[in-house]
Amino acid sequence: MPEDKSPTIETQLEERGSVKFEVHGSEVLEKQVKQSGNSGRIYLPPTWVGKRVKIIRLD
Repeated sequence: MPEDKSPTIETQLEERGSVKFEVHGSEVLEKQVKQSGNSGRIYLPPTWVGKRVKIIRLD
């Protein structure tokens, strides 16, 4: 079976540099991701539980 050589989305973004997003919403927070086991974690207000959110990596 041939190996898939298509670039990942992360590789594509690194090659292009930053990209611009337009997002419409109600509130915005800027937080730093904290280590949590083998992944990262961001704490959000309890009033956001059950709401839809979008996470955009800034750097």
